[in-house]
Amino acid sequence: MKHSLLYFYRCCIVMACCLILSNLAQAQTEADALMIPKNYVCAAGVYTHSQWDHYWEGTFKRDAPNLGTVSSNSYMLGFVYGLSNRINLSVSLPYVTTNASAGTLRGEHNIQDISAYAKWLAVKGEVGKGLLTFHAILSGSIPASNYEADFLPLSIGLHSKNVALRGLVNYQVSQLFVAGAYQYVRRSNITIDRNSYYTTEMHYTNQVEMPNVSNFLVSAGFRSLAFNAEATLTKVTTLGGFDIRKNDNPFPSNKMNSTLAGVIFKYSFQKIAGLELTAGGNYVLKGRNVGQARTMYGGIYYIFNTRKEK
Repeated sequence: MKHSLLYFYRCCIVMACCLILSNLAQAQTEADALMIPKNYVCAAGVYTHSQWDHYWEGTFKRDAPNLGTVSSNSYMLGFVYGLSNRINLSVSLPYVTTNASAGTLRGEHNIQDISAYAKWLAVKGEVGKGLLTFHAILSGSIPASNYEADFLPLSIGLHSKNVALRGLVNYQVSQLFVAGAYQYVRRSNITIDRNSYYTTEMHYTNQVEMPNVSNFLVSAGFRSLAFNAEATLTKVTTLGGFDIRKNDNPFPSNKMNSTLAGVIFKYSFQKIAGLELTAGGNYVLKGRNVGQARTMYGGIYYIFNTRKEK
């Protein structure tokens, strides 16, 4: 019984499980090497659907007949602002619903976590025949509602406050690029609605110490003014935690590791300046205490200048 909201979170942060935008006067996320220019704003609306019917209980893969197919839907609004040509600021907020197709448990639905980031283009220069860039991204999130984290796998999130730092290297030759990134996420303790719980030992408290998380991302693809296509591989590692016990429910401080493969496509309308459509998805290839989730998403973006051109 595992849940895939951790991936959202990365990518919706993850975004954005993964999300999206692009080029010069085109949108971007904290997981890519794209920037929007000074005084420009990108407004985004993104829908994400994720589902699984098998999960890893520790390293043992099994189904969950008492849950059937566990699914989640996220409806996110976000904005990116070009503070300068080298610094972008962003904020996003998703509304998330969860559901199980079998059994008696009802899913949650509520506003999840408000997320923000600052992206700094620290290095930009020509190397050989291409352009090399390095970005530093500081991000964070806090719960935006009083949803219940201790309700996995149907919780909409983990309810921790998070601060993350990412380093991203991108090398582009003509319209082809490769990129790599590493991110470290520090998570706060959370409060649950019971006064004792068992992990690998008994805890007589309602406070849960959440393990921190790291992730590696590699990507490669094609970028042009009209069309982008990108393939991604992401490895998420929980720095601590413990395995789900046999036939037990998952717990917020479980070890949740996963390896995901994904694709991203973006189309920019040439006759409607600033309008973009994005679609993509990812699939959990391997995991530990997570569902083998299939995730699809689509978004619409509009980029505009906040200053009138002379």
